[in-house]
Amino acid sequence: MTDITNAPQDRVQIFDTTLRDGEQSPGATMSHDEKMEIAGLLDEMGVDIIEAGFPIASEGDFAAVSDIAKNAKNSVICGLARANFADIDRAWEAVKHAPQGRIHTFIGTSPLHRDITALDQDGMVEKIAATVSHARNLCGDVQWSPMDATRTEHDYLCRVVETAIKCGATTINIPDTVGYTAPRESADLIRMLLERVPGAEKIVFATHCHNDLGMATANALAAVEAGARQIECTINGLGERAGNTALEEVVMAMRVRNDIMPYRTGIDTTKIMHLSRRVSQVSGFAVQYNKAVVGKNAFLHESGIHQDGVLKNVQTFEIMRPEDIGLTAKNIAMGKHSGRAALRAKMAELGYDLGDNQLKDVFVRFKALADRKKEVYDDDLVALMADSSAGDEHLKVQKLRVVCGTEGPQEAELTMSVGGEDKYVDATGDGPVDACFNAVKMLYPHSAKLDLYQVSAVTEGTDAQATVSVRLSRDGTVYTGQSADTDTVLASVKAYVNALNRMHAGQGRANNSALQTSAAG
Repeated sequence: MTDITNAPQDRVQIFDTTLRDGEQSPGATMSHDEKMEIAGLLDEMGVDIIEAGFPIASEGDFAAVSDIAKNAKNSVICGLARANFADIDRAWEAVKHAPQGRIHTFIGTSPLHRDITALDQDGMVEKIAATVSHARNLCGDVQWSPMDATRTEHDYLCRVVETAIKCGATTINIPDTVGYTAPRESADLIRMLLERVPGAEKIVFATHCHNDLGMATANALAAVEAGARQIECTINGLGERAGNTALEEVVMAMRVRNDIMPYRTGIDTTKIMHLSRRVSQVSGFAVQYNKAVVGKNAFLHESGIHQDGVLKNVQTFEIMRPEDIGLTAKNIAMGKHSGRAALRAKMAELGYDLGDNQLKDVFVRFKALADRKKEVYDDDLVALMADSSAGDEHLKVQKLRVVCGTEGPQEAELTMSVGGEDKYVDATGDGPVDACFNAVKMLYPHSAKLDLYQVSAVTEGTDAQATVSVRLSRDGTVYTGQSADTDTVLASVKAYVNALNRMHAGQGRANNSALQTSAAG
Protein backbone atom coordinates (compact mmCIF):
# COMPACT_ATOMS: atom_id res chain seq x y z
CA MET A 1 0.00 0.00 0.00
CA THR A 2 1.66 3.21 -1.16
CA ASP A 3 1.61 6.28 1.05
CA ILE A 4 1.21 9.66 -0.63
CA THR A 5 4.16 11.89 0.16
CA ASN A 6 4.18 15.63 0.59
CA ALA A 7 6.34 16.07 -2.52
CA PRO A 8 4.92 18.50 -5.09
CA GLN A 9 2.59 16.71 -7.46
CA ASP A 10 0.42 17.80 -10.35
CA ARG A 11 -3.09 18.65 -9.22
CA VAL A 12 -5.93 16.89 -11.05
CA GLN A 13 -9.30 18.58 -10.75
CA ILE A 14 -12.35 16.39 -10.16
CA PHE A 15 -15.42 17.47 -12.11
CA ASP A 16 -18.48 15.57 -10.90
CA THR A 17 -21.46 15.28 -13.24
CA THR A 18 -23.62 12.91 -11.17
CA LEU A 19 -26.39 15.50 -11.06
CA ARG A 20 -26.32 16.07 -14.83
CA ASP A 21 -24.98 13.15 -16.85
CA GLY A 22 -25.62 10.73 -14.01
CA GLU A 23 -29.25 11.77 -13.69
CA GLN A 24 -29.70 11.23 -17.42
CA SER A 25 -29.57 7.49 -16.74
CA PRO A 26 -33.06 6.20 -17.57
CA GLY A 27 -34.83 5.99 -14.22
CA ALA A 28 -32.20 7.83 -12.16
CA THR A 29 -34.56 10.59 -11.09
CA MET A 30 -33.79 12.75 -8.06
CA SER A 31 -36.03 15.20 -6.30
CA HIS A 32 -35.00 18.82 -5.70
CA ASP A 33 -34.13 18.13 -2.06
CA GLU A 34 -32.14 15.03 -3.02
CA LYS A 35 -30.13 17.01 -5.56
CA MET A 36 -29.42 19.64 -2.92
CA GLU A 37 -28.26 16.96 -0.49
CA ILE A 38 -25.98 15.24 -3.00
CA ALA A 39 -24.49 18.58 -4.09
CA GLY A 40 -23.78 19.44 -0.46
CA LEU A 41 -22.04 16.12 0.09
CA LEU A 42 -19.95 16.54 -3.08
CA ASP A 43 -18.95 20.03 -1.92
CA GLU A 44 -17.93 18.70 1.52
CA MET A 45 -15.99 15.87 -0.11
CA GLY A 46 -13.77 18.31 -1.98
CA VAL A 47 -15.06 18.00 -5.54
CA ASP A 48 -13.59 20.88 -7.52
CA ILE A 49 -16.45 21.40 -10.00
CA ILE A 50 -20.04 20.19 -9.66
CA GLU A 51 -22.03 20.09 -12.88
CA ALA A 52 -25.37 20.65 -11.22
CA GLY A 53 -27.64 20.22 -14.22
CA PHE A 54 -28.91 21.45 -17.57
CA PRO A 55 -30.74 24.69 -16.63
CA ILE A 56 -32.75 25.18 -19.81
CA ALA A 57 -34.05 21.59 -19.80
CA SER A 58 -36.88 22.37 -17.37
CA GLU A 59 -37.94 24.75 -14.61
CA GLY A 60 -37.03 22.01 -12.13
CA ASP A 61 -33.50 21.72 -13.49
CA PHE A 62 -33.07 25.50 -13.43
CA ALA A 63 -34.30 25.73 -9.82
CA ALA A 64 -31.99 22.91 -8.72
CA VAL A 65 -28.88 24.43 -10.35
CA SER A 66 -29.75 27.88 -9.03
CA ASP A 67 -30.29 26.69 -5.45
CA ILE A 68 -27.15 24.54 -5.52
CA ALA A 69 -25.20 27.60 -6.72
CA LYS A 70 -26.58 29.75 -3.91
CA ASN A 71 -25.65 27.16 -1.28
CA ALA A 72 -22.19 26.22 -2.58
CA LYS A 73 -19.29 26.70 -0.20
CA ASN A 74 -16.14 25.51 -1.96
CA SER A 75 -16.95 23.89 -5.29
CA VAL A 76 -17.32 25.64 -8.62
CA ILE A 77 -20.94 25.21 -9.77
CA CYS A 78 -21.37 24.50 -13.46
CA GLY A 79 -24.41 24.61 -15.72
CA LEU A 80 -24.61 22.89 -19.10
CA ALA A 81 -25.68 24.71 -22.28
CA ARG A 82 -25.97 23.83 -25.93
CA ALA A 83 -24.32 26.08 -28.50
CA ASN A 84 -26.97 28.79 -28.58
CA PHE A 85 -27.46 32.08 -26.77
CA ALA A 86 -30.70 31.09 -25.03
CA ASP A 87 -29.11 28.02 -23.39
CA ILE A 88 -26.03 29.97 -22.37
CA ASP A 89 -28.05 32.84 -20.90
CA ARG A 90 -30.17 30.38 -18.92
CA ALA A 91 -27.10 28.58 -17.61
CA TRP A 92 -25.58 31.88 -16.48
CA GLU A 93 -28.80 32.89 -14.74
CA ALA A 94 -28.63 29.63 -12.78
CA VAL A 95 -24.95 29.70 -11.76
CA LYS A 96 -24.28 33.43 -11.37
CA HIS A 97 -25.06 33.42 -7.64
CA ALA A 98 -22.41 30.79 -6.88
CA PRO A 99 -19.18 31.94 -5.24
CA GLN A 100 -17.59 30.46 -8.36
CA GLY A 101 -19.75 29.76 -11.42
CA ARG A 102 -18.95 28.05 -14.71
CA ILE A 103 -20.75 27.80 -18.04
CA HIS A 104 -20.19 24.56 -19.94
CA THR A 105 -21.23 24.77 -23.57
CA PHE A 106 -20.87 22.12 -26.27
CA ILE A 107 -21.58 21.09 -29.84
CA GLY A 108 -21.13 17.79 -31.67
CA THR A 109 -18.10 18.00 -33.97
CA SER A 110 -17.76 14.51 -35.49
CA PRO A 111 -19.02 13.92 -39.05
CA LEU A 112 -22.07 12.12 -37.66
CA HIS A 113 -22.97 15.05 -35.44
CA ARG A 114 -22.25 17.66 -38.09
CA ASP A 115 -24.81 15.89 -40.29
CA ILE A 116 -27.39 16.22 -37.51
CA THR A 117 -26.79 19.96 -37.11
CA ALA A 118 -26.74 20.51 -40.89
CA LEU A 119 -23.63 22.68 -40.50
CA ASP A 120 -20.52 22.41 -42.63
CA GLN A 121 -17.11 22.75 -41.02
CA ASP A 122 -16.86 26.51 -41.56
CA GLY A 123 -20.40 27.11 -40.32
CA MET A 124 -19.74 25.14 -37.16
CA VAL A 125 -16.53 27.08 -36.47
CA GLU A 126 -18.47 30.33 -36.74
CA LYS A 127 -21.09 29.04 -34.32
CA ILE A 128 -18.46 27.91 -31.84
CA ALA A 129 -16.76 31.31 -31.98
CA ALA A 130 -20.02 33.18 -31.41
CA THR A 131 -21.32 31.03 -28.57
CA VAL A 132 -18.05 30.67 -26.67
CA SER A 133 -17.49 34.43 -26.94
CA HIS A 134 -21.01 35.04 -25.65
CA ALA A 135 -20.46 32.71 -22.70
CA ARG A 136 -17.12 34.36 -21.86
CA ASN A 137 -18.72 37.81 -21.91
CA LEU A 138 -21.05 36.58 -19.17
CA CYS A 139 -18.71 34.39 -17.10
CA GLY A 140 -14.97 34.31 -16.57
CA ASP A 141 -14.93 30.52 -16.33
CA VAL A 142 -16.05 28.84 -19.56
CA GLN A 143 -15.70 25.18 -20.45
CA TRP A 144 -16.19 24.03 -24.02
CA SER A 145 -16.70 20.50 -25.33
CA PRO A 146 -16.55 19.09 -28.86
CA MET A 147 -19.10 16.30 -28.38
CA ASP A 148 -17.96 12.97 -29.87
CA ALA A 149 -14.40 14.31 -29.96
CA THR A 150 -12.88 10.85 -30.18
CA ARG A 151 -14.58 10.30 -33.56
CA THR A 152 -13.77 13.77 -34.91
CA GLU A 153 -11.09 14.19 -37.60
CA HIS A 154 -7.88 15.31 -35.89
CA ASP A 155 -7.26 18.30 -38.15
CA TYR A 156 -10.78 19.58 -37.60
CA LEU A 157 -10.64 18.87 -33.87
CA CYS A 158 -7.50 20.98 -33.62
CA ARG A 159 -9.23 23.77 -35.54
CA VAL A 160 -12.34 23.92 -33.34
CA VAL A 161 -10.34 23.62 -30.10
CA GLU A 162 -8.11 26.50 -31.24
CA THR A 163 -11.23 28.55 -32.03
CA ALA A 164 -12.73 27.92 -28.58
CA ILE A 165 -9.47 28.88 -26.85
CA LYS A 166 -9.13 32.09 -28.86
CA CYS A 167 -12.71 33.02 -27.97
CA GLY A 168 -12.13 32.65 -24.24
CA ALA A 169 -12.64 29.03 -23.18
CA THR A 170 -10.62 28.34 -20.03
CA THR A 171 -11.21 24.57 -20.01
CA ILE A 172 -11.41 22.28 -23.04
CA ASN A 173 -13.16 19.00 -22.36
CA ILE A 174 -12.51 16.09 -24.73
CA PRO A 175 -15.49 13.72 -24.49
CA ASP A 176 -15.52 10.09 -25.51
CA THR A 177 -19.28 10.43 -25.86
CA VAL A 178 -20.03 6.87 -26.95
CA GLY A 179 -17.28 5.03 -25.06
CA TYR A 180 -15.49 4.24 -28.32
CA THR A 181 -11.84 4.97 -27.61
CA ALA A 182 -9.11 2.93 -25.89
CA PRO A 183 -6.43 4.05 -23.39
CA ARG A 184 -3.60 4.52 -25.90
CA GLU A 185 -5.87 6.54 -28.21
CA SER A 186 -7.13 8.60 -25.29
CA ALA A 187 -3.58 9.56 -24.33
CA ASP A 188 -2.48 10.18 -27.91
CA LEU A 189 -5.43 12.52 -28.51
CA ILE A 190 -4.54 14.74 -25.53
CA ARG A 191 -0.86 14.79 -26.52
CA MET A 192 -1.74 15.69 -30.09
CA LEU A 193 -3.89 18.64 -29.00
CA LEU A 194 -1.24 19.92 -26.59
CA GLU A 195 1.39 19.76 -29.31
CA ARG A 196 -0.60 21.14 -32.24
CA VAL A 197 -3.06 23.71 -30.87
CA PRO A 198 -1.72 27.25 -30.24
CA GLY A 199 -2.45 28.39 -26.69
CA ALA A 200 -3.19 24.84 -25.46
CA GLU A 201 -0.58 25.16 -22.72
CA LYS A 202 -2.53 28.06 -21.15
CA ILE A 203 -5.79 26.23 -20.52
CA VAL A 204 -6.92 23.05 -18.73
CA PHE A 205 -7.69 19.96 -20.76
CA ALA A 206 -10.39 17.68 -19.36
CA THR A 207 -11.42 14.13 -20.17
CA HIS A 208 -14.97 12.77 -20.13
CA CYS A 209 -15.22 9.04 -20.76
CA HIS A 210 -18.13 6.65 -21.09
CA ASN A 211 -17.91 3.01 -20.17
CA ASP A 212 -19.54 1.28 -23.14
CA LEU A 213 -16.50 -0.96 -23.63
CA GLY A 214 -15.55 -1.05 -19.95
CA MET A 215 -12.55 1.27 -20.38
CA ALA A 216 -13.77 4.58 -18.94
CA THR A 217 -11.45 4.60 -15.92
CA ALA A 218 -8.45 3.45 -17.94
CA ASN A 219 -9.16 6.03 -20.65
CA ALA A 220 -9.46 8.84 -18.10
CA LEU A 221 -6.21 7.94 -16.35
CA ALA A 222 -4.40 7.59 -19.68
CA ALA A 223 -5.56 11.10 -20.62
CA VAL A 224 -4.21 12.45 -17.33
CA GLU A 225 -0.86 10.80 -17.95
CA ALA A 226 -0.79 12.56 -21.33
CA GLY A 227 -1.51 15.99 -19.83
CA ALA A 228 -5.21 16.31 -19.03
CA ARG A 229 -5.69 17.88 -15.61
CA GLN A 230 -9.43 17.51 -15.11
CA ILE A 231 -11.40 14.27 -14.95
CA GLU A 232 -15.17 14.30 -15.48
CA CYS A 233 -16.80 11.51 -13.54
CA THR A 234 -19.82 10.41 -11.48
CA ILE A 235 -20.42 8.66 -8.19
CA ASN A 236 -20.77 4.89 -8.77
CA GLY A 237 -20.10 5.47 -12.48
CA LEU A 238 -23.73 6.50 -12.92
CA GLY A 239 -24.63 7.74 -16.39
CA GLU A 240 -26.27 7.03 -19.71
CA ARG A 241 -26.01 3.54 -21.21
CA ALA A 242 -23.06 1.82 -19.48
CA GLY A 243 -22.27 4.89 -17.40
CA ASN A 244 -19.35 7.29 -16.94
CA THR A 245 -15.92 7.16 -15.39
CA ALA A 246 -16.47 6.38 -11.69
CA LEU A 247 -15.14 9.06 -9.35
CA GLU A 248 -14.20 6.54 -6.67
CA GLU A 249 -12.16 4.49 -9.15
CA VAL A 250 -9.98 7.27 -10.58
CA VAL A 251 -9.46 8.95 -7.21
CA MET A 252 -8.46 5.75 -5.44
CA ALA A 253 -6.34 4.61 -8.39
CA MET A 254 -4.27 7.79 -8.16
CA ARG A 255 -4.06 7.42 -4.40
CA VAL A 256 -3.13 3.74 -4.25
CA ARG A 257 -0.80 3.81 -7.28
CA ASN A 258 0.69 7.20 -6.58
CA ASP A 259 4.08 5.68 -7.35
CA ILE A 260 3.27 5.48 -11.06
CA MET A 261 0.51 8.13 -11.18
CA PRO A 262 2.02 11.00 -9.17
CA TYR A 263 -1.07 13.20 -9.11
CA ARG A 264 -3.10 14.58 -6.26
CA THR A 265 -6.74 15.56 -5.85
CA GLY A 266 -8.62 17.52 -3.21
CA ILE A 267 -10.98 14.62 -2.45
CA ASP A 268 -11.58 13.48 1.12
CA THR A 269 -11.71 9.78 0.31
CA THR A 270 -13.24 8.87 3.68
CA LYS A 271 -16.52 10.32 2.40
CA ILE A 272 -16.68 8.05 -0.66
CA MET A 273 -18.71 5.21 0.82
CA HIS A 274 -21.40 7.42 2.30
CA LEU A 275 -21.82 9.32 -0.97
CA SER A 276 -21.93 6.06 -2.92
CA ARG A 277 -24.73 4.77 -0.72
CA ARG A 278 -26.73 7.98 -0.88
CA VAL A 279 -26.48 8.26 -4.67
CA SER A 280 -27.57 4.63 -4.96
CA GLN A 281 -30.52 5.27 -2.65
CA VAL A 282 -31.81 8.48 -4.21
CA SER A 283 -31.27 7.36 -7.81
CA GLY A 284 -32.73 3.89 -7.30
CA PHE A 285 -29.66 2.34 -8.97
CA ALA A 286 -28.16 -0.42 -6.84
CA VAL A 287 -24.37 -0.79 -6.78
CA GLN A 288 -23.31 -4.15 -8.16
CA TYR A 289 -21.74 -6.37 -5.51
CA ASN A 290 -18.40 -6.68 -7.31
CA LYS A 291 -18.15 -2.98 -8.22
CA ALA A 292 -14.61 -1.68 -7.78
CA VAL A 293 -13.94 0.23 -4.55
CA VAL A 294 -17.56 0.60 -3.32
CA GLY A 295 -19.16 -2.77 -4.12
CA LYS A 296 -20.41 -4.88 -1.23
CA ASN A 297 -17.81 -7.56 -1.99
CA ALA A 298 -14.89 -5.15 -2.47
CA PHE A 299 -13.44 -5.98 0.95
CA LEU A 300 -14.90 -9.47 1.50
CA HIS A 301 -12.79 -12.61 1.36
CA GLU A 302 -14.36 -16.06 1.07
CA SER A 303 -11.50 -18.14 -0.30
CA GLY A 304 -9.65 -19.96 2.49
CA ILE A 305 -6.29 -18.89 1.08
CA HIS A 306 -7.41 -15.25 0.95
CA GLN A 307 -8.87 -15.35 4.47
CA ASP A 308 -5.71 -16.90 5.89
CA GLY A 309 -3.54 -14.31 4.16
CA VAL A 310 -5.65 -11.36 5.30
CA LEU A 311 -5.64 -12.60 8.90
CA LYS A 312 -1.85 -12.77 8.87
CA ASN A 313 -1.25 -9.56 6.92
CA VAL A 314 -4.11 -7.54 5.46
CA GLN A 315 -1.92 -6.25 2.62
CA THR A 316 -1.61 -9.74 1.14
CA PHE A 317 -5.02 -9.36 -0.51
CA GLU A 318 -6.11 -5.76 0.16
CA ILE A 319 -4.52 -2.79 -1.58
CA MET A 320 -6.79 -0.29 0.19
CA ARG A 321 -7.96 -0.06 3.76
CA PRO A 322 -11.74 -0.01 4.24
CA GLU A 323 -11.41 3.10 6.39
CA ASP A 324 -9.72 4.93 3.49
CA ILE A 325 -13.10 5.13 1.75
CA GLY A 326 -15.14 5.61 4.91
CA LEU A 327 -16.04 2.04 5.76
CA THR A 328 -16.04 1.43 9.49
CA ALA A 329 -13.29 -0.87 10.63
CA LYS A 330 -15.69 -2.97 12.69
CA ASN A 331 -19.21 -3.93 11.74
CA ILE A 332 -20.47 -4.20 15.33
CA ALA A 333 -24.03 -5.40 15.62
CA MET A 334 -26.54 -3.41 17.61
CA GLY A 335 -29.63 -4.86 19.24
CA LYS A 336 -32.85 -4.00 21.00
CA HIS A 337 -30.98 -3.02 24.17
CA SER A 338 -28.90 -0.37 22.39
CA GLY A 339 -29.80 3.17 23.38
CA ARG A 340 -30.17 6.50 21.57
CA ALA A 341 -26.61 7.57 22.28
CA ALA A 342 -25.23 4.37 20.81
CA LEU A 343 -27.45 4.73 17.75
CA ARG A 344 -26.44 8.37 17.22
CA ALA A 345 -22.75 7.43 17.49
CA LYS A 346 -23.15 4.51 15.10
CA MET A 347 -25.06 6.63 12.56
CA ALA A 348 -22.38 9.34 12.77
CA GLU A 349 -19.78 6.63 12.11
CA LEU A 350 -21.76 5.69 8.99
CA GLY A 351 -21.84 9.31 7.80
CA TYR A 352 -25.29 10.39 9.04
CA ASP A 353 -25.48 13.46 11.27
CA LEU A 354 -28.92 13.13 12.83
CA GLY A 355 -30.76 16.02 14.42
CA ASP A 356 -32.83 15.38 17.55
CA ASN A 357 -36.14 14.98 15.71
CA GLN A 358 -34.64 12.75 13.03
CA LEU A 359 -32.89 10.66 15.68
CA LYS A 360 -36.21 10.20 17.47
CA ASP A 361 -37.88 8.91 14.29
CA VAL A 362 -34.96 6.65 13.33
CA PHE A 363 -34.71 5.28 16.87
CA VAL A 364 -38.37 4.20 16.85
CA ARG A 365 -37.88 2.36 13.56
CA PHE A 366 -34.55 0.92 14.75
CA LYS A 367 -36.25 -0.54 17.82
CA ALA A 368 -39.01 -2.02 15.66
CA LEU A 369 -36.38 -3.60 13.42
CA ALA A 370 -34.38 -4.87 16.41
CA ASP A 371 -37.51 -6.62 17.71
CA ARG A 372 -37.71 -8.56 14.43
CA LYS A 373 -33.98 -9.16 13.98
CA LYS A 374 -31.59 -10.59 16.52
CA GLU A 375 -28.76 -8.34 15.39
CA VAL A 376 -28.84 -5.10 13.41
CA TYR A 377 -25.73 -4.50 11.31
CA ASP A 378 -24.33 -1.44 9.56
CA ASP A 379 -25.99 -2.31 6.25
CA ASP A 380 -29.32 -2.67 8.06
CA LEU A 381 -28.97 0.86 9.42
CA VAL A 382 -28.07 2.24 6.00
CA ALA A 383 -31.18 0.56 4.59
CA LEU A 384 -33.19 2.02 7.46
CA MET A 385 -32.05 5.51 6.49
CA ALA A 386 -32.90 4.82 2.85
CA ASP A 387 -36.40 3.90 3.95
CA SER A 388 -36.90 7.19 5.80
CA SER A 389 -39.90 9.22 4.69
CA ALA A 390 -38.92 12.03 2.34
CA GLY A 391 -41.85 14.21 3.42
CA ASP A 392 -45.61 14.32 3.09
CA GLU A 393 -46.99 11.20 1.43
CA HIS A 394 -50.15 11.18 -0.65
CA LEU A 395 -50.22 7.39 -0.36
CA LYS A 396 -49.30 5.49 2.78
CA VAL A 397 -49.61 1.79 3.57
CA GLN A 398 -51.55 1.35 6.80
CA LYS A 399 -52.21 -2.39 6.98
CA LEU A 400 -51.44 -5.36 4.78
CA ARG A 401 -52.51 -8.98 5.03
CA VAL A 402 -51.46 -11.53 2.42
CA VAL A 403 -52.95 -15.01 2.06
CA CYS A 404 -50.87 -17.57 0.15
CA GLY A 405 -51.83 -21.09 -0.80
CA THR A 406 -50.69 -23.89 -3.05
CA GLU A 407 -53.80 -23.63 -5.17
CA GLY A 408 -55.61 -20.73 -6.78
CA PRO A 409 -54.62 -17.05 -6.87
CA GLN A 410 -52.93 -15.32 -3.95
CA GLU A 411 -54.92 -12.75 -1.98
CA ALA A 412 -53.97 -9.36 -0.53
CA GLU A 413 -56.05 -7.28 1.89
CA LEU A 414 -54.74 -3.72 1.89
CA THR A 415 -55.67 -0.64 3.86
CA MET A 416 -53.98 2.44 2.42
CA SER A 417 -54.28 6.13 3.15
CA VAL A 418 -55.02 8.06 -0.05
CA GLY A 419 -54.80 11.79 0.44
CA GLY A 420 -55.42 11.35 4.17
CA GLU A 421 -58.44 9.03 3.76
CA ASP A 422 -58.09 5.35 4.66
CA LYS A 423 -59.36 2.97 1.99
CA TYR A 424 -59.62 -0.82 2.00
CA VAL A 425 -59.57 -3.38 -0.81
CA ASP A 426 -59.25 -7.13 -1.25
CA ALA A 427 -57.39 -8.17 -4.42
CA THR A 428 -55.94 -11.30 -6.00
CA GLY A 429 -52.96 -11.97 -8.23
CA ASP A 430 -50.57 -14.56 -9.66
CA GLY A 431 -48.40 -14.26 -6.56
CA PRO A 432 -48.30 -12.32 -3.30
CA VAL A 433 -46.51 -9.32 -4.80
CA ASP A 434 -48.77 -9.26 -7.86
CA ALA A 435 -51.84 -9.39 -5.60
CA CYS A 436 -50.49 -6.51 -3.50
CA PHE A 437 -49.69 -4.36 -6.53
CA ASN A 438 -53.16 -5.05 -7.91
CA ALA A 439 -54.61 -3.90 -4.58
CA VAL A 440 -52.61 -0.66 -4.70
CA LYS A 441 -53.76 0.00 -8.24
CA MET A 442 -57.40 -0.54 -7.29
CA LEU A 443 -57.12 2.06 -4.54
CA TYR A 444 -55.02 4.44 -6.63
CA PRO A 445 -55.81 3.88 -10.33
CA HIS A 446 -52.98 4.89 -12.66
CA SER A 447 -51.57 4.16 -16.11
CA ALA A 448 -47.92 3.77 -15.14
CA LYS A 449 -46.05 0.72 -16.42
CA LEU A 450 -43.90 -1.39 -14.09
CA ASP A 451 -40.48 -1.44 -15.80
CA LEU A 452 -38.36 -2.85 -12.99
CA TYR A 453 -38.93 -4.87 -9.84
CA GLN A 454 -35.72 -5.85 -8.06
CA VAL A 455 -35.09 -7.48 -4.68
CA SER A 456 -31.75 -7.78 -2.88
CA ALA A 457 -30.90 -8.92 0.63
CA VAL A 458 -29.20 -6.32 2.82
CA THR A 459 -27.51 -8.84 5.10
CA GLU A 460 -27.41 -12.61 5.40
CA GLY A 461 -29.83 -14.92 7.17
CA THR A 462 -33.53 -15.67 7.07
CA ASP A 463 -34.23 -12.53 9.09
CA ALA A 464 -32.33 -10.30 6.65
CA GLN A 465 -33.89 -7.08 5.44
CA ALA A 466 -34.81 -7.04 1.78
CA THR A 467 -34.26 -3.88 -0.23
CA VAL A 468 -36.75 -3.59 -3.06
CA SER A 469 -36.39 -1.20 -6.01
CA VAL A 470 -39.31 -0.37 -8.28
CA ARG A 471 -39.23 1.65 -11.49
CA LEU A 472 -42.40 2.94 -13.13
CA SER A 473 -42.85 4.85 -16.38
CA ARG A 474 -45.71 6.96 -17.69
CA ASP A 475 -45.73 9.12 -20.81
CA GLY A 476 -41.96 8.94 -21.13
CA THR A 477 -41.30 9.96 -17.52
CA VAL A 478 -39.64 7.55 -15.11
CA TYR A 479 -40.31 7.28 -11.36
CA THR A 480 -38.34 5.16 -8.92
CA GLY A 481 -39.11 3.90 -5.44
CA GLN A 482 -37.11 1.96 -2.88
CA SER A 483 -37.87 0.44 0.51
CA ALA A 484 -36.40 -2.05 2.95
CA ASP A 485 -38.05 -4.43 5.41
CA THR A 486 -37.58 -7.89 6.86
CA ASP A 487 -40.89 -8.69 5.14
CA THR A 488 -40.09 -8.80 1.43
CA VAL A 489 -43.73 -8.43 0.38
CA LEU A 490 -44.24 -5.38 2.59
CA ALA A 491 -40.98 -3.86 1.30
CA SER A 492 -42.27 -4.43 -2.24
CA VAL A 493 -45.54 -2.63 -1.59
CA LYS A 494 -43.82 0.28 0.14
CA ALA A 495 -41.34 0.65 -2.74
CA TYR A 496 -44.23 0.62 -5.24
CA VAL A 497 -46.11 3.23 -3.22
CA ASN A 498 -42.92 5.29 -2.90
CA ALA A 499 -42.65 5.45 -6.70
CA LEU A 500 -46.32 6.38 -6.99
CA ASN A 501 -45.84 9.17 -4.47
CA ARG A 502 -43.04 10.53 -6.65
CA MET A 503 -45.31 10.32 -9.66
CA HIS A 504 -48.10 12.10 -7.78
CA ALA A 505 -45.72 14.85 -6.69
CA GLY A 506 -44.40 15.27 -10.21
CA GLN A 507 -40.83 14.60 -9.13
CA GLY A 508 -39.97 12.53 -12.19
CA ARG A 509 -38.32 13.70 -15.34
CA ALA A 510 -38.96 13.01 -19.02
CA ASN A 511 -35.99 10.93 -20.10
CA ASN A 512 -36.94 11.09 -23.76
CA SER A 513 -36.98 14.90 -23.87
CA ALA A 514 -35.06 16.27 -26.81
CA LEU A 515 -33.25 18.55 -24.38
CA GLN A 516 -31.83 15.62 -22.44
CA THR A 517 -29.18 14.93 -25.03
CA SER A 518 -25.96 13.09 -24.30
CA ALA A 519 -24.46 16.59 -24.23
CA ALA A 520 -20.76 16.61 -23.43
CA GLY A 521 -20.63 12.88 -22.88
